[in-house]
Amino acid sequence: MYSKDISKVRNKINGDTGEITAAKFLEAKGYKIIKTNYKTKMGEIDIIALWKNVIVFVEVKKRETLAFGRPCEAVDYRKQQKIRNCAQLYLMQTHKTENDVRFDVIEIVGDEITHLENAF
Repeated sequence: MYSKDISKVRNKINGDTGEITAAKFLEAKGYKIIKTNYKTKMGEIDIIALWKNVIVFVEVKKRETLAFGRPCEAVDYRKQQKIRNCAQLYLMQTHKTENDVRFDVIEIVGDEITHLENAF
């Protein structure tokens, strides 16, 4: 296996464990997880949850250290647009276009979890 392949596998595992951790964190706060890893041709939404009557689209970013900055900084304008487009498609497919929506980011650094509500 090439080192490039190993790096991809590590990133996938790291991302998956971050999403599981984030989903458990949200459930403990009273959120109902509707869907994880919602994929479209335009991109992916890590977690779709329901908080009261609000559909919350959550991007999860996990890092072991802050050596390369805060994880939330990786959710740039381009990434936000991809998530918005995916969210719009999800809402149309599920006929939930009347629901209020919110876009959150959960960043995980080591064992610390930060939930940024209304991140964008």
